[in-house]
Amino acid sequence: MELSVIFAFWCVSILFVLTPGADWAYAILAGIKGKFILNAVTGLVLGHLMAILCVAAGVGALVQHYPILLTGMTILGACYLLWMGINLFIHPATISSDHKETQSLDSARSWLIKGVGISGLNPKVLLLFFALLPPFIHPQMAFSPTAQIISLGLIHLLSCAVVYVLVGMAAKKILRTRPFAVQVVSRISGGLMMGIAVILFVGQI
Repeated sequence: MELSVIFAFWCVSILFVLTPGADWAYAILAGIKGKFILNAVTGLVLGHLMAILCVAAGVGALVQHYPILLTGMTILGACYLLWMGINLFIHPATISSDHKETQSLDSARSWLIKGVGISGLNPKVLLLFFALLPPFIHPQMAFSPTAQIISLGLIHLLSCAVVYVLVGMAAKKILRTRPFAVQVVSRISGGLMMGIAVILFVGQI
């Protein structure tokens, strides 16, 4: 695969990664908590990987023939984001001095699983790859289209991982000493998730 194609794809991909959305909101929340940034980001990246593998497997053609599948995914993803957003808005994150937090809802595994749900159940991620990857695929190349999609997808995943970790670390450094700001940013993040969910619902009407 030519370097010019890889660089062109990365230039487009990084613009999407740098655009704040549900993934950013979740990375910021992980940063506020301070303990599970890597777990949360790993979950988000795994969700993106699922979407990439779906595109590589040709799910795009299946969705085109059966639009109801995409509608179902959209509604499911919107419900999940709405649930996450409402909970975060009503119960914003707080800074605790208790280092013995062992609640199941605040475990490394739960942060990873919720991260997968945030990005993996977001149909906008799947649609993004349907639109973003095919234009950079060249059937005449030695690599198969599937291999090209996966290769470009891995570049996108690396960008996601770096940016989301930096977002989480920045939130941890800036917000951990500002309890009131933590609650404000948490509610903003929750509101953002709810807003995205509403947009997804409206798009199905």
